[in-house]
Amino acid sequence: MLTGTEIKSLRAGQANIADAYAIVNDGEVFLLNAHIAPYEQGNQFNHEPRRTRKLLLHKREIRKLIGAVERQGLTLVPLDVHFTRGKAKVTLALGKGKKLHDKRDDARKREDEREMARAARAR
Repeated sequence: MLTGTEIKSLRAGQANIADAYAIVNDGEVFLLNAHIAPYEQGNQFNHEPRRTRKLLLHKREIRKLIGAVERQGLTLVPLDVHFTRGKAKVTLALGKGKKLHDKRDDARKREDEREMARAARAR
């Protein structure tokens, strides 16, 4: 559920969903931490950039998401925001967080790549 200035700002490409996530609360889905910049010509009717926004979904979609989020411990992550037939749509995905050993492996790979880059520069 978006306000008029949010839609105009989205059409201008002024949205950032890099840190955003969705939660299920009382049978409703909400998008948190999504930044939609204030509309330039919005004056007093402008919106708050990081407000919590309600996502409009069918009940069966919400039930399916509730099951995955609560039982399996997954997180709802927005992938993109696009327009279909004049309506703003958010593509949601179910994501699983990294385990500690995966984080260590990635850190080790990053460090190895840095060392190789340093060695290549030193030559």
